[in-house]
Amino acid sequence: MRLPTRHLLPAAALTAASALLTGCFAGAESGEDVGAGGKRLRVAMMQPPRSGLSPLSDDAFKLSRWSTAETLVKLDEDGDAQPALATEWEQSGRTWTFEIRDGVTFHDGTKLTAEAVANSLTRAATASPKPRILDGVDLTAKATDAGTLTVTTAAEDPLVPQRLSSPQLSVLAAKAYRGKTVDPVGAGTGPFELTKVNGTASAALDRYDAYWGGKAQAPGIDVTFVPDGTARAAALRSGEADIVEAIPVSQAAVLDQDLITEVPMPRTNTLYLNTGKGPFKDASLRAAAREAIDAEALVKGVYEGRADVAEGLLGPALPWAAELRGPVTRGAEAGAPDGEAITIGTYTDRAEMPEVAATLQQQLQKAGFRVKLDVREYTNIEADALAGRFDAFVLSRATVLDSGDPAAYLYSDFASGGTFNLSRFADQDVDAALKKASDTEVGDARRAAVIAAEAAVLAADAAVPMLHERVIQGDAAGVVDAAHDPRERELVTADTYVR
Repeated sequence: MRLPTRHLLPAAALTAASALLTGCFAGAESGEDVGAGGKRLRVAMMQPPRSGLSPLSDDAFKLSRWSTAETLVKLDEDGDAQPALATEWEQSGRTWTFEIRDGVTFHDGTKLTAEAVANSLTRAATASPKPRILDGVDLTAKATDAGTLTVTTAAEDPLVPQRLSSPQLSVLAAKAYRGKTVDPVGAGTGPFELTKVNGTASAALDRYDAYWGGKAQAPGIDVTFVPDGTARAAALRSGEADIVEAIPVSQAAVLDQDLITEVPMPRTNTLYLNTGKGPFKDASLRAAAREAIDAEALVKGVYEGRADVAEGLLGPALPWAAELRGPVTRGAEAGAPDGEAITIGTYTDRAEMPEVAATLQQQLQKAGFRVKLDVREYTNIEADALAGRFDAFVLSRATVLDSGDPAAYLYSDFASGGTFNLSRFADQDVDAALKKASDTEVGDARRAAVIAAEAAVLAADAAVPMLHERVIQGDAAGVVDAAHDPRERELVTADTYVR
């Protein structure tokens, strides 16, 4: 079958992209054997650090994916809490008691203690803004003795262990917190020590031989940040990188299919509608926008079928959502746009976003809106999006990124006090539904409450879920045991190496 022309990577572009990656990795030891552990891993990542790799920001997920910073708890495939830096825990009302793993040292040689954990958690709980996982949560952490930590919340919280699995609550050595910002260099507990950060260009990590979980297979990791998706794909084709995250859909079809892995993920491409001001303050125009969107055309045209049409905010990575979801009763009938002018914002960091926005522009114009697009790099557009300067914003949003539980995402994005409320949405009934979902014990009852909260958001057309994405990751032929994690928490682990 002949591929569409836009899939083909011109030779000149391939040469330029390859040269870019060659330059980025030129200073690394990636091509040399460096002992029994084999070669250093060369990793091409999509987004550069936004906050100097502070764990209190989304940069925390880079630290997690490089296995340099760790948390008290980790999640299994089902999202259930499992031991990590904490070996066991129990709840008594508003207080949880955690036993801290013995024999763990930070990369600076200091010992992991309950006091060190309390220091990290306190810094996160008192940050402004707080990490998303602590939206609406007042948390205090205290060391009872060297190996015992208590975590107390203002209200009884059944999700505390899952919250503490968030990379944004990573535990770092005291030296990381000496300044106004948090510096993770040489301060983690993982199998790889972060040794060097070159701004938004690259980072280097070395194997930490004293790792409590056993010596890592690879001697180190050389990371390059490559926002351009074509360049990342070219790095895999040319052999300039061993592991490449976020292969663009437009490039996946022309790569060796043995080198890419596709996994349904809890990430939803969503159109957030500004309910606070502008045309979409009118519920009937929000309904008109929803009805104008043809998500199936987006999946087939932009994603080449490598995505799933959204039935709700939560997708097939959470199979229970479809099983529990029922019909949504909308709060308003679709009105007539009558030439209303709207501005849609999105970003270039994910290669599909500009094309999604362009397709939406056509669909909404056909419905009677006048549509202007504003497309920039994410770092240059996030502040405007959060400030409500767009009538609508297209975002690829991870729905269980922080806790393995979607209640935190729903609160962050749709509660009146949520810190990532792009829709400027405030509704007392939705707030009540979100609070119920957050307060319900983990299990079937909580899942039902989450779906009820999702239905309340959808009924108000605060956001239009369009499609659920899939992870497309590239691994060179010699790579062994790279992680393929739907939650995007793991990439290189202690078991990963390249022959």
